[in-house]
Amino acid sequence: MRFGYTLMTEQSGPQALVRHAPAAERAGFDFEVMSDHYSPWLDAQGHSPYAWSVLGAVTQVTERVELMTYVTAPIMRYHPAVVAQKAATVALLSGGRFTLGLGAGENLNEHVVGRGWPPVNVRHEMLSEAVDIIGALFDGGHVNHVGRHYRVDSAKLWDRPDERVPIAVAVSGEQSIRRFAPVADAMIAVEPSAELSAGWVGAGGSERRIGQIPVCWDPDRDAAVQRAHEQFRWFAGGWKVNAELPGPAGFAAATQFVRWEDVAANIPCGPNVEGIVASVSEFWKAGFTDIALVQIGGDEHQDGFFDCAQHELLPALREAASD
Repeated sequence: MRFGYTLMTEQSGPQALVRHAPAAERAGFDFEVMSDHYSPWLDAQGHSPYAWSVLGAVTQVTERVELMTYVTAPIMRYHPAVVAQKAATVALLSGGRFTLGLGAGENLNEHVVGRGWPPVNVRHEMLSEAVDIIGALFDGGHVNHVGRHYRVDSAKLWDRPDERVPIAVAVSGEQSIRRFAPVADAMIAVEPSAELSAGWVGAGGSERRIGQIPVCWDPDRDAAVQRAHEQFRWFAGGWKVNAELPGPAGFAAATQFVRWEDVAANIPCGPNVEGIVASVSEFWKAGFTDIALVQIGGDEHQDGFFDCAQHELLPALREAASD
């Protein structure tokens, strides 16, 4: 099992994120993933810097951890050819420590370019075509492409690493598994679903399956529950709903009746390491190989979490995962 830390662009500014990255490495995390949004889900989160600029800086302040986007949507806001160029550059800057995490996106971020928001089956078509284009550019040479959703005219990555950049793809069900298991280097999911995990392997997917879980560590459990409710209650909607909402006002309205106790029942809150371990264990029991933790809260809530992770949480997770 490998345990990661999430650099949440929705809850911290760029300078803070660049501080968090080496701190997480020193604490002992194996990898770090970064969200790639144009907007936070809720106003209370308050941030959304450009992930790729921050990633460039993070490559220079870390030495060991793998880095990953979790996830980039190469369907509307970014053209696939540009995503391939960004990914190759970050891979070079990091010395080969970068994995490109891709997904079909959210209305929250993609509508900003004024192209509307297509239905999920069309988004999966777009992502599939985008993955083909990115893979072809990673392989080298000039790429020309005329497809249903994209055109590429004599594109080439002039700076790319010797080793092909790995691609991980987010999946949510049978349709996306069937499309992406044969072509991706890893699976991404945010729910500990044994069905997704088994389906991925059964469809010819790789052994690597990456999950993510929010936690809200704090010495004061009540403060942790309050903060999780304020900043992360959007999580209650599930991705099928969340992908369709257009902005923070929509998320606020959709979650206005989510109670503190609802959040506490789904997100481990407070200082209890055993509770966090129990929640995280659902992922490895479901067949996942990598799990990224989200510590809910801005800059002021990360240092205590790193100290806990180094001395208590990560040792407890590794011990439990080895049983």
